[in-house]
Amino acid sequence: MGVIKLRDEFIKLGQALKAAGLVESGAEAKEVITDGLVRVNGETDTRRGRKLYAGDIITFDGEEVKIED
Repeated sequence: MGVIKLRDEFIKLGQALKAAGLVESGAEAKEVITDGLVRVNGETDTRRGRKLYAGDIITFDGEEVKIED
């Protein structure tokens, strides 16, 4: 499981996918999110601007990334 350390109170879903290296660009992040391929805490989320906080887990393409303080 990968980890993203928060620099602020939250990180947006699209930014988190890029920071984790799961996608190469914001456009690719938008595409996979709107296509329903990304899960947050086990549930599909199609909002690129979804705010993620410490403890949240994103899953995409068989990879899991945990958000930490």
